[in-house]
Amino acid sequence: MPGRRRPHWTAYLALSIGILTLGFSAIFARWAAAPGPVFSFYRMAIGTVALAIPFATRLNRKRAISSRGFLLALLAGVFFALDLASWATGISLAGATIPTLLGNMAPVVVALGAWLVFKEKLKASFWLGLLLAIGGVITVLNLDFSQGLELRPGTLFGLASAFFYGVYFLITQKGRDQLDALSFFWLATLSSTLTLLVLSLWFNLPLTGYSTFTYVNFLAAGLIVQGVGWLAINYAQGYLPASLVAPTLLSQPVLTAILAGPLLDERFSLMEWLGVAVVVLGIVIVHRSHQISKPVEPGL
Repeated sequence: MPGRRRPHWTAYLALSIGILTLGFSAIFARWAAAPGPVFSFYRMAIGTVALAIPFATRLNRKRAISSRGFLLALLAGVFFALDLASWATGISLAGATIPTLLGNMAPVVVALGAWLVFKEKLKASFWLGLLLAIGGVITVLNLDFSQGLELRPGTLFGLASAFFYGVYFLITQKGRDQLDALSFFWLATLSSTLTLLVLSLWFNLPLTGYSTFTYVNFLAAGLIVQGVGWLAINYAQGYLPASLVAPTLLSQPVLTAILAGPLLDERFSLMEWLGVAVVVLGIVIVHRSHQISKPVEPGL
């Protein structure tokens, strides 16, 4: 197997661009002020169209898509849609920062899922990271168990987002054995788009009639986050090791929290910032204790 190409400065630039666009994804969702499934539908639909030509070009150069890979990609797309719908709904209820922070706890779900489903062994460092992440979340959410558990609005949607994304990642682990990154991701994106359309229609959520500003945010999420952001990260993955890319992507909730201050007037206290730092540290430890050799997937 040929070795990984030597990193070039453009790979680090692409990774930086990818992280920046992911940091803005929650901002666009908050600005859009649309129901979570609707915002996510437009994001995925626009991204699907934007990546259709690269996918078709790749398809012409590759052998036929395996039926197993095709089905796994479609199944992954369903869970990715549930992930995005939960995350965007949480943002509409609780602001940009908390659901994004909780949604990025997906590595915990991935590791636990691999332990339960794939019978993979977990290191002691995993449990340390898990305790740190939980402690940080308790600090950020300012939970007082002595007064009874009272969660902020949108918190449960953030946790649901982490669960659905974790399942998506576990399916992706198996699906990437069958398909290349772009083919798998585009098929999953198409499946996500259709799932989100069904969810929007099922809950009678309006797909039209929004303000121009909302549609601009739909477009920005689809082109900038789903298109440019993912392609930039995918490019960086071709040159940089997953051990560098994955922990770096975990800076997304920190970047979102920083951006949410001036852009959304969502500000954290010093103690809450400490909690954010502890959560990210815990997730990094969890990830490093459960390294996955396959390329990582972008965040929310």
